[in-house]
Amino acid sequence: MSPHSLALQPATEDDLPFLMSLRRATMTEHLARAGAPQDDEHHLARIRYGFEGAQIVWLHGRPAGLFKTLREASSWRVVQIQIDPAYQGQGLGRRLLAGLLRQADQEAVPVTLSVLQGNPARRLYESLGFRAVKEGGLETEMRYEPGPPPAAA
Repeated sequence: MSPHSLALQPATEDDLPFLMSLRRATMTEHLARAGAPQDDEHHLARIRYGFEGAQIVWLHGRPAGLFKTLREASSWRVVQIQIDPAYQGQGLGRRLLAGLLRQADQEAVPVTLSVLQGNPARRLYESLGFRAVKEGGLETEMRYEPGPPPAAA
């Protein structure tokens, strides 16, 4: 892996300390605002959910975030996207999601995600074509409909 490139690597049990620290750093404010649990037990349960789809985001040779997706034949779901605050504002989340959405367009598969009420990430999701399909409780459910497949050359 080039130390200057963006790369994804499957998460392992060895990554749990990083993932706990990342979750606390990126989610505490949003969870508190939404009135959601913030204890380590809930953090760990959320990290372990769909762990087979968890990938560590590497930038400049350092772990910079988490990108977790679940892919089924009829739809894909973004379970978590968390970028370390030291790397936020550099377009990493947009790059990760845009790559996933290009693949979804090619395979004609919709993509869903949930965002906590009041989380500013919702603006990013909307700018990429996600639309709110259900508002309620602590979260908004959003959906991206794939575009037409690219024309054959």
